[in-house]
Amino acid sequence: MKGTLAQVRSYERSVQLLMVNQFTINLGFYMLMPYLAAHLSGTLGLAGWIVGLVLGVRNFSQQGMFLVGGTLADRFGYKPLIVAGCVLRTVGFATLGLVDSLPALLAASAATGLAGALFNPAVRAYLAADAGERRVEAFALFNVFYQAGILLGPLVGMVLTGVDFRVTCLVAAGIFALLSAVQIRSLPARRADEAKRTGGGRGVLSQWRGILANRPFLLFSTAMIGSYVLSFQVYLALPLEVRRLGGQGTFGTGAVAVLFAASGLSTILLQTKVTAWCKARMAPGQALTYGLLTMGAAFVPLVLATAVPVPEGGPALWLLAAVPPTLAALLLALGTMIAYPFEMDTIVRLSGDRLVATHYGLYNTICGIGITLGNLLTGAALDAARAAGMPALPWISLLALGLVCAAALYGLHRTGRLSPPVREAHTEPATA
Repeated sequence: MKGTLAQVRSYERSVQLLMVNQFTINLGFYMLMPYLAAHLSGTLGLAGWIVGLVLGVRNFSQQGMFLVGGTLADRFGYKPLIVAGCVLRTVGFATLGLVDSLPALLAASAATGLAGALFNPAVRAYLAADAGERRVEAFALFNVFYQAGILLGPLVGMVLTGVDFRVTCLVAAGIFALLSAVQIRSLPARRADEAKRTGGGRGVLSQWRGILANRPFLLFSTAMIGSYVLSFQVYLALPLEVRRLGGQGTFGTGAVAVLFAASGLSTILLQTKVTAWCKARMAPGQALTYGLLTMGAAFVPLVLATAVPVPEGGPALWLLAAVPPTLAALLLALGTMIAYPFEMDTIVRLSGDRLVATHYGLYNTICGIGITLGNLLTGAALDAARAAGMPALPWISLLALGLVCAAALYGLHRTGRLSPPVREAHTEPATA
């Protein structure tokens, strides 16, 4: 851990602040969001479809506005969008704890989603710009802070929600308010130069058409959808499997907590070492390929476990319920550690270092849509597996997804499509 902190100190102040900001953003977000559904359905007594609507509005407003948020960051600078996102989330989280009418809840949920769309592309573009040639290492450290926030947030939220969910909302809002003030005061203003932030003076629609014509970027974005679908199973399929075998009681709850902790702690402890090892031995495309292969292989222990007869109870059942999913979570974390820093760097390279935040915004939207579809299909596979008595079906499907995406990335690497594009000089037509 000392080595990680020493690495952080080796970067300039803006990069250090962005990493601490991301930890704080995730701390505030994850101390509230895991408990929101229970508050809406329990404390407020809302129907299930209304709870789904409120949560869906947050997700839709974030995924649907990433491209706009990235475009605004390229146009007006990274700092204003980061600050605006944090201020908006302050208002949204406070409102979630203070209102009980459906229109107000929907507005607050939309605000929290839009906030993420504003600051996420801006933070990553800012980090890429100020880290310079050390982008890969910077994004590795960024992931450490990112995962630390995810790990600590629910624990703090559990304590606060035990008092009152409104306390959780107000504390989370206070965290974002403090973060807004710190960034206004301490985060240096940063924007790309004129050519990089406006794409050579073109209008927004022309810029978007140019990005959509960037075939290597779109192919890469599509291939990387699999990594997000696979990694999300730590929150979907793996906890369901633990509870299917271990039950809904104390053991099942504890085993799910161990699964989350194993994933987060392994990243915090090993991310920088894994990145240094990979960078010394692999090209970026190779690291991405091995990362996806590792994520696909994460489901092999679960495939093998389905061949074991399910014990009726006792330690043997506990081991079967806890060990394969935990191994899967660890391998998913390792695959993400391998791929993530090179993934973030590849987006910058494929953008040609122009309109970087806009590229991050579109990338987030593509992957977000992929996660939604992937989770629907995973849920369908889980239901089909139970109905057909084929428990290995979802795990084989996820393994196949990892292999297909790894093969796609390997193909892009071998054909040179993960290299920066060659930009030709061109003359813009005159306009009236």
